Amino acid sequence: MERPLTQHIKNDGTWLTLKEYEAAGGYRALKKALQLPPAAVTQIVKDADLKGRGGAGFPAGKKWEMMPMGKETPGPKYFIANGDEMEPGSFKDRLLLEGNPHQLIEGLIIGSYATQARFSYIFLRWAYHLAAKALTECIREAYEAGYLGAHIAGSDYQLDLSLHISVGRYMCGEETALLNALEGKRANPRAKPPYPIVSGLFGKPTVVNNVETLSNVPHIIANGADWFLHLSKTGEGGTKLYGASGRVKRPGLWELPLGTSLREILEEHAGGMQDGYQFKGVLPGGGSTDFLTPEHLDVPMDFASVMKIGSRLGTGTLIVLDDKTCPVGMVRNLEHFFAQESCGWCTPCREGLPWTAKLLDALEAGKGKMEDLDILAFHVDYMAPGNTFCALAPGAMEPLQSALHHFKEDFERHIHEHKCPWN
Repeated sequence: MERPLTQHIKNDGTWLTLKEYEAAGGYRALKKALQLPPAAVTQIVKDADLKGRGGAGFPAGKKWEMMPMGKETPGPKYFIANGDEMEPGSFKDRLLLEGNPHQLIEGLIIGSYATQARFSYIFLRWAYHLAAKALTECIREAYEAGYLGAHIAGSDYQLDLSLHISVGRYMCGEETALLNALEGKRANPRAKPPYPIVSGLFGKPTVVNNVETLSNVPHIIANGADWFLHLSKTGEGGTKLYGASGRVKRPGLWELPLGTSLREILEEHAGGMQDGYQFKGVLPGGGSTDFLTPEHLDVPMDFASVMKIGSRLGTGTLIVLDDKTCPVGMVRNLEHFFAQESCGWCTPCREGLPWTAKLLDALEAGKGKMEDLDILAFHVDYMAPGNTFCALAPGAMEPLQSALHHFKEDFERHIHEHKCPWN
């Protein structure tokens, strides 16, 4: 199986220079795209069924297609790569940013051309120091080689790209909060509609895509939509970066066909559970997804299949729960994180998340009561989609609601035994 995203990534703390990237076929896709009408480039990405790899899985080509086009469109238009990657348990974009920045830059230029954006930004997590160094150097190389600026690769297209290093908040992963941060404002989400595609950065039409999503684009343009579709084990196109953390023998990150089973990822690539530990559950796509349990091991890890069994593929980075780790304590840790990272813009999130964390604190300390479980269940509904300003609180409720379902006996033991059974 071809691994387009990772086959040209180094493992020695360095990245591909422009010369090395070009030797591996880099920027050929850009030159090919510039020979096509922008709408034709968008159609290729749409036909490839490239779903967003940032967590939501929205089709990239469909998003590009919604960008207003034509001379009457208020400009300038913007295209942004989201490299914030603050989701607990996620570390996939870091590999791409540190190992092959030109791959992202090329995908970003192609996406910008397809949507006729005039300016582009890479929004980077503050802690990714090596990635910042690599991107700064590669952007400079791209300008010097004529892949950025005026008359890109001899065409009439012009694009300027800047790197923005974020001060860092989980909230910046929400695209409208990211836009506010780019404008120098507090990272609060915006009311939608209007959506960024109509009124985004500085009130102008804007596309925001994830790093992994854009890194796929050069390979799709170079090889075609059918090629990309056939990389997958399901009807959804391409490969996916899957990761695993927790008490597995080989924590890490692997590029595999989209639709690879959960069992294969855990047992073959992550090496199975460490000696003396049993598999109890897993958050399949970072901290804001629902638990899957042993009965789900054979599910294909694609967007549609994981959704059918009540969770989300999310980032595809697995957080494994073993039989010697307290599920209540694990969820408590996550809820404290989400409560801390709430921007406080809406009442359910601002008040509900700290309340949820406080109840879980009491359970872990052996001071919980049975009615606390009903209050936790109330919070799951209180912060459900549609009841909050953005998706932060609903995402925070996903591990809690599934833990209450799959591990209810563990919650009750904390109450009956007046302590955490794992301590």
